[in-house]
Amino acid sequence: MNSSTTVRTARRRTLRIAAAALTAAAGLTLAACSGADAADAKSVGHTKTSSAAAESTASGWSGVQSSDPKAGAADKQSGKQPGKQSGSSPAANGGKAASPVRTQRLADGISKAEIYKLGDQHYRAKIVARGSVLATLETKGHDDGLDANDMFVTLTLDGQVHSWMGGGHQGPGTFKLAGGWTAKVTKVGELRYRAQIIGHDGVAATLETNQHDVGLDANGIYIVLSSGGVISAHE
Repeated sequence: MNSSTTVRTARRRTLRIAAAALTAAAGLTLAACSGADAADAKSVGHTKTSSAAAESTASGWSGVQSSDPKAGAADKQSGKQPGKQSGSSPAANGGKAASPVRTQRLADGISKAEIYKLGDQHYRAKIVARGSVLATLETKGHDDGLDANDMFVTLTLDGQVHSWMGGGHQGPGTFKLAGGWTAKVTKVGELRYRAQIIGHDGVAATLETNQHDVGLDANGIYIVLSSGGVISAHE
């Protein structure tokens, strides 16, 4: 082998070694880049997961379940549903119904009045027949009255009930009443009548219905004016 052949052979070996070194370096670079990309991808994926969790928390999903395990355990022990407030018990709100101060038979011989005292000059009378409440009278700063199918009932401020049958006058008109009173009845609207109770000294009182019968104790003369314009008095 001559010198020129030796030189060419050495050059080929050098080129092969350089090429191998370049290939190895390229492989290391690619590996390093792949590792970096994987790390970046993992970091991005973690960020997206965290964002999704944050969004779900903000949108209220975390409110589905109590975040306080003690509160949940307490709710289970008390038997109530988590997150719900307990209301007042029926016994606290309702209580036992008050008993009437007395019961009184009415003029028709069938119905009776159950009288309840609610306060000072404040009474309520339930008209009951055969176990059913047919009507309710109540005084609250004034007497009350009722026309119950031609049986007239008054409830006074001191809780007295008076009842009688018949004796009604159909208004409008002017009518003589028991006890020397005169009633001038006028119609002022649908189911609305007004009665001026007139004595020797002029108008002593005025009754007016507004879809509700009314009553009056006029010095011991009991007067009822119905929403249909019927007036009756009894002593």
